[in-house]
Amino acid sequence: MARLPRLAVAGQAHLALMLGHSAQPVFVDDDDRRQFLAALRESALQHGVAVHAYALQPTEVLLLLTPASDTALGALMQGLGRRYGAAFNRRHGRRGTLWAGRFRTAVVQAGPHLLDAMRHVDLLGQSAGGGDAAWSSLGHRLGERHDPLITDCAAWWALGNTPFEREAAYRRCLADGLAPERATALADAAHKGWAVGDAAFLAALAQQVDRPVQPRPRGRPPRAA
Repeated sequence: MARLPRLAVAGQAHLALMLGHSAQPVFVDDDDRRQFLAALRESALQHGVAVHAYALQPTEVLLLLTPASDTALGALMQGLGRRYGAAFNRRHGRRGTLWAGRFRTAVVQAGPHLLDAMRHVDLLGQSAGGGDAAWSSLGHRLGERHDPLITDCAAWWALGNTPFEREAAYRRCLADGLAPERATALADAAHKGWAVGDAAFLAALAQQVDRPVQPRPRGRPPRAA
C-alpha cells in the first residue's frame, strides 16, 4: 500500500510527533533539551511556524504548531531533525539515525479541538514529573515562567480576559483531564496522519487536500438498493 502524503495545511494547527529510533532516548541530559529548544525556536522563526505547545519526553517529542505556508512545517521538522540529530551524535560520540523515520502529524481544527490538543501535550509534560516536567509548555501556560518559544493561539485567548483568568481556566482544564478515548484519538491521529475536527471541518479539508483525512470505514461498502 502506497504511503499517504503528509497532511500540511497553511494556517491550521498540527499535532506533530518525532519518535526516537527503536524507542531509544533522544535526550540524555538538560543540555540536550536546551539545545533542542534553541534549535526549534530558531527554525520556527526562520520558516514562519508558530509553536503553541511542546513536551520533550525521553524517547519522543510532541509539538503543537501552526505553519504560515504549506511547506513550512516540513522544512522546519526535517531541518530540526537533521540538525539536532547531528549535534546529538557529535556530543555523545554515536553514529546512525536518531529518529524513527519521518515525523508524524495531524491537522487539528481551531477551537475546542485545538484546546484538547494543547491539553494533551501539556498533560504529557505534567505526567513526566520531576525535572522533565520543566521541559514542556506547561509552566508557561500556568504562569510559572515566560517561554519566548510559545505563541498563544485563539483557543488560549478565549479562556479569559486576563492572564489570571486564562491560567485559572487552564488549570481547571488540566484538572479535568482528557477522556481516555479522546487522548487515544489524538495520539492515534498524530501517529497515522489523520485530521481532528468536526464533520464540516473534515469535509472542507478533504476538498482542500489531495488525500483522505480520516480512515475509511472498515468492511465492504453497502450495496446499492
